[in-house]
Amino acid sequence: MRQLIIIGSGPAGFTAAIYAARANLSPLVVASSVEVGGELMNTTEVENFPGFPDGIQGPDLMAKLQAQAEKFGAEILYDDAVELDLDGPVKRVTLGSGRVEEADALIFATGSAYRRIGIAGEDRLSGHGVSWCATCDGFFFREQEIAVVGGGDSAMEEATFLTRFASKVYVVHRRDELRASKIMQERAFANEKIEFVWNSAVVDILGGDAVTGVLLESTVDGSRRELPVTGVFVAIGNDPRTHLVHDKLDLTHEGTVWVDGRSSRTSVPGVFAAGDVIDPTYRQAVTAAGSGTVAALDAEHFLAALGEAGEPEPHADEISGRAETAASAV
Repeated sequence: MRQLIIIGSGPAGFTAAIYAARANLSPLVVASSVEVGGELMNTTEVENFPGFPDGIQGPDLMAKLQAQAEKFGAEILYDDAVELDLDGPVKRVTLGSGRVEEADALIFATGSAYRRIGIAGEDRLSGHGVSWCATCDGFFFREQEIAVVGGGDSAMEEATFLTRFASKVYVVHRRDELRASKIMQERAFANEKIEFVWNSAVVDILGGDAVTGVLLESTVDGSRRELPVTGVFVAIGNDPRTHLVHDKLDLTHEGTVWVDGRSSRTSVPGVFAAGDVIDPTYRQAVTAAGSGTVAALDAEHFLAALGEAGEPEPHADEISGRAETAASAV
């Protein structure tokens, strides 16, 4: 049996693995069979992660985080967690291969997924004009005309933020009124760079190697027209990946995993959560990484308390690792 299992391989999961591995917890990271690295794997240039003044490609950043975790002894498993048993002192993770892993503690860092429109060109042009994060990518659209898709608070926040860079921001909404809060609507309406395109749905994103426009369809009469833009920001919400813990962990009204204050402690002892799966607000790589740090430290303290109580006894591999460390220090 292991001391710690980490489910998730985004900035939160890999940062938790770095800290846990350095604490000699020998964590197992269940990294997914197809989505290792999380949402950053779909991002091109990352310019706002500390330590990279010239920017770094999203996949390169995740590769560095993984390499750092492995350097300190984290084990990366390219498989999917399909079932969790969190009752009792032993946490069990059933994998897609049928294998079952057990541990004294578990960190849940599965992240969130941006909602997609589900239209042609959306995935093909991801990172080439299509984005789900204005904070991440707005800088690249200086003095350009772009579109934001959505009508809620997220869309208004994205559109308002993007006016710092773009020459014009079109807000495309399916209805003739917004779902956003009154204050967010007032800010958007007052911004001279924002133009609303009402009763319209984006049915295609145009362009070869980069976005050149969107194809709009009227929700009133079905007529279609093209709107020339060089960027499309999809702001129709995101969903925390909590399907594995429904009815197992307490959730917030926003659908994220509940944690105790600023800690990573969930409603089940020995289970910790980190990253976008607990964060309905910021959803940045750097905040996720910080959250992963908190989870690893909380897990380390929890495991230390278990050891002090005499239950369970130290694992053989942990004793061996400590002995090797002590021997090398002599």
